[in-house]
Amino acid sequence: MLTTGIKGRQEIMVSAANSAKTLGSGTLDVFGTPGMIALMEATSLKSVEPYLEEGTGTVGTSIQVTHDAATPFGMKVWCESELVEIDRRRLVFEVTAYDEKGRIGGGRHERFIVDNEKFQEKANRKAD
Repeated sequence: MLTTGIKGRQEIMVSAANSAKTLGSGTLDVFGTPGMIALMEATSLKSVEPYLEEGTGTVGTSIQVTHDAATPFGMKVWCESELVEIDRRRLVFEVTAYDEKGRIGGGRHERFIVDNEKFQEKANRKAD
């Protein structure tokens, strides 16, 4: 059952693939803000997946975060999420990112529960 208090945790290594330079958000070889945001979304998504009805999923609809500290290549980063609010199909998460030296960012992320097939069909109609 989907309830507030559900927590998630995902970790990755910082590399050229998720650097600010590669992701186009900067010119330096450090963990890029788009990479941090993707990690926050993935952590939130994966934390609630086991509690969703078959055929449903979640899509990100809003994220308000700060990226407060740089992380170099080769360092582990992780995100912790907690589901703090449920408003029908709207889910609100508190998200915090860390590296091996401490907190590097955090904020709030919202996701919306959707019927996967209907959502994909609607998106595909845009291409017609």
